[in-house]
Amino acid sequence: MKTAPTATRALCVLAALGLAAGCDFLSTEPKGVLTTENFFKTPDQAVAATNATYNMLREWQVHVFSWIGLTDIVSDDATKGSTPGDASFLGDLDNLTFDPGNLAFADPWAGYYKGVYRANVAIRHIPDVPMDATLKARLIGENKFLRAYYYFFLARAFGGVPLVTQPLTPDQFIQPRATADEVYALIEQDLQDASAVLPTKLQYAAADVGRATKGAAQGFLAEVYLYRKDYAHALAYADSVIGQPGYGLFSDYATLFTDAGENSSESVFEVEAAVTPGGGKSPDQGGANIQYAEVQGVRGTPNIGWGFNTPSPSLEAAYEPGDPRLVTTILYPWELLPDGSGLLVYLNPSMLNNRYNQKAFMSPSNVGGAFNSGINLRRLRYADLLLIGAEAAYQTGAVAKAQNYLNLVRARARGTRARTVLGPGRLTAMDGGTGKAPIKALTRRAFRKGSLNGKPSLVRSDPDVESCAARRRGGRKRPRTNGRARRSDRG
Repeated sequence: MKTAPTATRALCVLAALGLAAGCDFLSTEPKGVLTTENFFKTPDQAVAATNATYNMLREWQVHVFSWIGLTDIVSDDATKGSTPGDASFLGDLDNLTFDPGNLAFADPWAGYYKGVYRANVAIRHIPDVPMDATLKARLIGENKFLRAYYYFFLARAFGGVPLVTQPLTPDQFIQPRATADEVYALIEQDLQDASAVLPTKLQYAAADVGRATKGAAQGFLAEVYLYRKDYAHALAYADSVIGQPGYGLFSDYATLFTDAGENSSESVFEVEAAVTPGGGKSPDQGGANIQYAEVQGVRGTPNIGWGFNTPSPSLEAAYEPGDPRLVTTILYPWELLPDGSGLLVYLNPSMLNNRYNQKAFMSPSNVGGAFNSGINLRRLRYADLLLIGAEAAYQTGAVAKAQNYLNLVRARARGTRARTVLGPGRLTAMDGGTGKAPIKALTRRAFRKGSLNGKPSLVRSDPDVESCAARRRGGRKRPRTNGRARRSDRG
C-alpha cells in the first residue's frame, strides 16, 4: 500500500472535514471548502477518506515514541535506553514510577482517538456515495477493522474508555466512560462485520497490498478473544487463518523484519510505510515514512537514531544458546551494521544499556536517514496466530494441536539446527500434570523471542507478571492511574 500521494490527499481531506465540522455559524454554503456534505460524492473520495484512516497508523502519537513506551519499554523485554536524562517520562515507565500525568498516556490517547474519528467519518458518509456496492462494502469494512484496531489498543491500555461511534459536534465532546465489556463488544462486532465483507489476502490487486483483509480481521478476533480468555473462540478464529492460502511462516527469520520480509506469507497485518522522496515528512505533512526506526536507531557512531527501546538483559537471557533469533533481534556495540556497509557500531559511554533493536534497523545510506524509514511495522504475523492457537488449544484440551502449532514456530526459528521437539509428556510434566501452566510458559517464551515489535511477552493481568513487576520494584506497590494503563501490550 505504498501510495504516498493518495495518503497525502486523504490527510488533507480529513483535516478539512474536521475543521469544517464546527462551522455551523455560516449561513451560506462555503465556496472552495471541503465539508462532509460536499466531499463524499465519488468513489475516489470514499477511497481517499479510507486511506486517511490508514494514514493515522504512521503518526507519532500512534506507533512511535509513547507507543514503544507503553508496549516494549514498560515490559521486561526492553529498557528505556538513550541517555539518562533524555525523555525521562519513558524512564518512569521503565522504572514503574509513572503517574497519571505521564506524557506516554496522553499522546496515544489523542492519536488513537484521531484514528477513531477518521473511521467514524468514513463509516457515516460512505454509505451515501453512489458507487459499486462491493467496493462500498469493502471500504466500510476496512474502516470498521481500523476502528476496532484503534479501540483494541485503547481498551488494553486504559480499560473502559469513551465509546464514540459517530462524528461528534463540539457540544458532544464530553462523553462518559464506557465499561471495558462495552468497548470489547464493539471491537468484536466491528471485526466480525469486517471479516464478512473484506477480500482475502490473495484477492487484492497488487496496488492494494497492505489493506485490511478477511484474514487480518479473523486474526485480530483470535487475539481479542485470547485477551478475553474466551479460548474456544480464540482457537476457532486462529484456525480460520492457519493453513489458508497466502499464509505461512517466512522461511528466513533473519530477513523477516527487513524489506525482504514485508507483506510476505507471514504477514497478516502490517502498517505500510514508504520512503518519501526528498528526505521524508511527517504523516500530517503528507509523508509516507514512519519515525519508528529513527527513535530506536544507533546513537553515537554511526549516528543513525536516538537509541531508545534497547533490548533488556532479561530478554537476551531468554534465548537458548545458539538461537539464531538472538542475532536478528539485538545489535551490539563492536558489531558491523547489518546493511553490508562495513560500518562498525561503537560503544557509546553516554548510553544506558548499550545495545539496539535490530528489528527497527534502517541503513544510514537511506535518503533522509532513519527519519525517512519505509520499513513496515509488523502488527500481526502468522507466527503470532500459531502461538495464539497453541495457547487456546491447550486451554481447551486440544493438546496435540497445541504441541503442533508451538513446534512449527520453534522449528522455523532453528532452521537446520538440532532442536528439542515438545511432546505431550513435556507439556504436562512442566506443571505437575495440572494441564494449565505449560502452554502459558512455553507460548510466553516463544512470544518473547518474537518481541521488540510492539508485542512484549508479558501481559499485566497475569498474576506472574504482577509478581515479576514487584520484584523489579523491590516489593513496592505498582503505581495506579485512573486509566489503568496496562503493563504490557502483546499486540
